[in-house]
Amino acid sequence: MVPNTLAVFIGLFIASVNACLVSAQEAAPASPTAPTAQDEGQQTEVRIGYLRAYAPQLALSVLDVPPRDEGVAGANVAIGDNNTTGRFLGQTFRLDVTEVKPEADVVPAFHEMAARGDRYLLADLSARQLLSIADIARDNGILIFNVGATDDVLREEECRRNVFHTAPTRTMLADGLAQYLVWKQWRRWVLIYGSHEGDQLFADALRRAATRFGGEIVAEKLFEDTGTARRTDSGVAQIQRQMPVFTQDLADHDVVLVADESEVFGTYVPFRTWIPRPVAGTAGLIPSAWHPASEQWGGTQIQNRFAKATGRRMLSTDMAAWTAVRIIGDAATRTSSADPAKIEAFIRADDFSIAAFKGQKLTFRKWNWQLRQPIFLGDGRSVVSTSPQEGFLHQVSELDTLGVDEPETRCVFE
Repeated sequence: MVPNTLAVFIGLFIASVNACLVSAQEAAPASPTAPTAQDEGQQTEVRIGYLRAYAPQLALSVLDVPPRDEGVAGANVAIGDNNTTGRFLGQTFRLDVTEVKPEADVVPAFHEMAARGDRYLLADLSARQLLSIADIARDNGILIFNVGATDDVLREEECRRNVFHTAPTRTMLADGLAQYLVWKQWRRWVLIYGSHEGDQLFADALRRAATRFGGEIVAEKLFEDTGTARRTDSGVAQIQRQMPVFTQDLADHDVVLVADESEVFGTYVPFRTWIPRPVAGTAGLIPSAWHPASEQWGGTQIQNRFAKATGRRMLSTDMAAWTAVRIIGDAATRTSSADPAKIEAFIRADDFSIAAFKGQKLTFRKWNWQLRQPIFLGDGRSVVSTSPQEGFLHQVSELDTLGVDEPETRCVFE
């Protein structure tokens, strides 16, 4: 018995070491491949701007109120990662953060950041705000990395060659969810959507996904925002009575889809429908670019480092910002240069990829500069699945089954 026990112990130890090595290979910043500049006493600063539209936000649950530093925290952790490698090349990375109010004019703030020397800009803005500076940035040789806006229009009708997107689109999120529901053979859906623009756009993405993957939306219903208080002492009792009645007349279905980006009613749908059915969309089973419980593919490593730096778990915007800063850092490291032209050429190269704890190297779609990436499907506690799902094939990349594919694109660069 003892020799067998010892053999099992040795086997487990070796497996653990191998797992750590795999994690380190994905997580660690790239090693320099050229002679360092440190020996020559040179120090080059790479300045990255973070332009953010921010205002305190309410949510139906206090547990869902976004953290004050969402997005910025991810960028700061990546700055630390870049500097870990950059010091061997005489490179220093710096993050300049500027905040504006939602829907405010961001052009003056952009000019201030450009004057400070920010040659790369992380945009956590609305689609309208981002478009207001995209062409100005192009004329000034500044690359924009969209880390917040999921609007498909930014990658399609209003695409810009100097704008890279590390945030996924609504169609990518909807397709990732739809693939899982179809894989589960839950094909009959009802759709409840809100009255705000974002709600309508996500509802459109869900309708498209149903057509694309063989789901059937058997009924739809609009939940109108009447402007009443979102959290009151009597609110729970009212919702408990109202939501079953609201869903009573819906056709027979497998899943309730919710499109409520504005946080008006979605949290109140699970466990309150007339008949017991799973809920998915912006409530229940939620598609996202990242999940705070993800620990696969080296995810534990980045989650622990992020938690140590910030005191919380990593969210989707944090990951989008982290990825954007690491793209810039990896390009600077591998070119041994801070020259914006060389860094841009490296990012646009056919063989470019970035590791981001998602099980595979991520690449950009050349037709609209959207980053290919898996979509996480999770509830408030755990990752349920990741898409693309098994069996959804593509001639180029299975990741291109998520969102607008090249034959469908409406993007035409000027």
